[in-house]
Amino acid sequence: MTFVMDASITASWCFPDEESPAADRAFARIAEERAVVPAHWWFELRNVLLVGVRRRRVDGRQIGRFLGVLRELGIDEDRRPDEVAAFDLARRHGLTFYDAAYLELALRHGAIATLDAALVTAATAEGATVV
Repeated sequence: MTFVMDASITASWCFPDEESPAADRAFARIAEERAVVPAHWWFELRNVLLVGVRRRRVDGRQIGRFLGVLRELGIDEDRRPDEVAAFDLARRHGLTFYDAAYLELALRHGAIATLDAALVTAATAEGATVV
């Protein structure tokens, strides 16, 4: 079984002040299952980490260790969302296309882990399980 994970969940594992039960559940789940992410997750996550370094929330060494841990986890990349479905989801739920790509992927895999309230609302409305 797989689940979709967005950058908000992943980044929260790096920042101690962003702990959440949802992030803890996703981390526990990835030990048992594979996570799937859209291609833009790679860039989105690293941008969040870069902002964290600039704001002195973490340092470069911490980021290096964190990225090393991520490489060891079961995370697969899906490079091609169904663009028609993603556009429709973005339009219907007022999402960015980036978030709609997460949702489209979640609808194919059945579950999503996110801290984004709008994405949780849209996923719930579409019948996806929210981790």
